[in-house]
Amino acid sequence: MTTQKPKTIAIDARMYGAAQTGIGNYIHHLMKYLFEIDQKNNYLIFLLPEEYDKFKLPNERVKKIKVSAQWYSWKEQLIFPFEILKYKIDLAHFPHFNSPIFYFLTAPFLKIKTVVTIHDLTPYYFPGHKMNSWLRRKSFKLVFSAAIKKSSRVITVSEYTKKDIIENFLVGASMKNPLKRGMIDKISVIYEGVDEQFQVIKDCGKINNIETQNVENENFRSLQNKYKIAKPFIFYTGVWRNHKNLVGLIKAFDLIVNKYHLDYQLVLGGKEDLYYPEVRQTWKRLDLDNKIIRVGFIDSKELPLFYNAADVFVIPSFREGFGLIGLEAMACGTPVASSEKTSLPEILGEAAIYFDPADHQEMAKKIAQVIQDRNLKNDLIQKGFKQIKKYDWRKMAEETMEVYSDILRV
Repeated sequence: MTTQKPKTIAIDARMYGAAQTGIGNYIHHLMKYLFEIDQKNNYLIFLLPEEYDKFKLPNERVKKIKVSAQWYSWKEQLIFPFEILKYKIDLAHFPHFNSPIFYFLTAPFLKIKTVVTIHDLTPYYFPGHKMNSWLRRKSFKLVFSAAIKKSSRVITVSEYTKKDIIENFLVGASMKNPLKRGMIDKISVIYEGVDEQFQVIKDCGKINNIETQNVENENFRSLQNKYKIAKPFIFYTGVWRNHKNLVGLIKAFDLIVNKYHLDYQLVLGGKEDLYYPEVRQTWKRLDLDNKIIRVGFIDSKELPLFYNAADVFVIPSFREGFGLIGLEAMACGTPVASSEKTSLPEILGEAAIYFDPADHQEMAKKIAQVIQDRNLKNDLIQKGFKQIKKYDWRKMAEETMEVYSDILRV
C-alpha cells in the first residue's frame, strides 16, 4: 500500500466456516491470502462464537473479536454496528450484502471507508421462507440498497452480478447523471478462485466403468462403501433451496433412468432443507428413493473424492452469482452440465454443456449426451482444465487489496 502509516481494516467474518459453503469459502480464502500479501496493515476479524476459538491468528497484526450477532437477525442491525464502531478502524469490509444500515449512516461521519462484496441478487429474486412477511422483504431491500449506495466500493464476483445490480438498484444511471455514474464506477468485478485441493486424484476412477475397475485408491473405496454408492453417478452439491432447482434435476434424473435407460444413481450433497419439502416429495412421487443417495453436508476432505468419482456434475440452478462448484468439478477432471442462466456461461465458458433449467427434458437430454458421447465428455474435460486457469484465490485477494489501497488513498 502507498499509505504512510498502517491502517486498521475490519472484516466481518461472521459467515466464516466450511459449513457456510460459498460465502464462508470466500471469506476463508480472502483472509488467508490477504494476511500473506499485506505485510503492513492491521486487521480486526469479527467472528461468531462457534468459529472464534477455532480461528488461529496468523500473525500479531491480526486480532479476532467475538460477536453474537447472527446474520439476518435484529442483532445484526441494532447491536453489531456498535461492536464495529467502538474500535478505531479505517476501513470495514462486509463480504456479504447483509451489512448494518446504522453502520452506513454513521461511518462517513467517522471517516471510515466501507467495502461490500455482493455475490449475487438471489435473495432479491428468491427471498425464501425467511422473507415471507412484507416487513422482512422491505427490510431486506433497504439493507441491499444501503450496501450498494452507501459503501465506498462494491465488489461483485461476476460481470453478470454487476449488471444485475445496475438494472435493479441504479436504473437510469448514465453519464448525464454524475451521482449515479459514480455509483456504477465504484463497482469492481473480482473473480473468485479454485482451491488447489481440487485436482485429479491418482487411481480414483469412476464406479463400475469398465476401463477403471481396478481402482486402488483406498479413500475412494471407503467413500463408496460409506455412502452405498454402487453405480456410476450424477453429482450435485449445494444448498437445497428453490433457486437451486433440485426439483428440476430430479425430474431430469427420472428421464435419464426411464427414458434413456441409463443405470445410474444421483448423489445429492448438501443438507436437506425441510422448508423446501417439494424436493423429497418429487423423488417419492417418481419412486426414485432407492436411486438417489443423500450424503448430507460434505466435508472439504471428501469433496474432491466425490467430484473425481462422479461421471458428470450438474448445476441445475435458476440463479448463480459465480458457480464455483462447476470450476471445482472441472479441476477434478469431471465434465459439467450446467444451467444456461445468469453468470454460469460467463464463468464456465465453453467448458460446460448448457441447458434451460426450466426445461427438465432438455436437462436430461444434455446430461445423457455427456454420459453417452465419449468424445464430448473428453472435450469438456480438456476444456475444463484450461478454464480453471483463469481463476485464482491469491489473485482475488491481490485485487481486493488494490481496492482497499485505492479508497484509503482518498
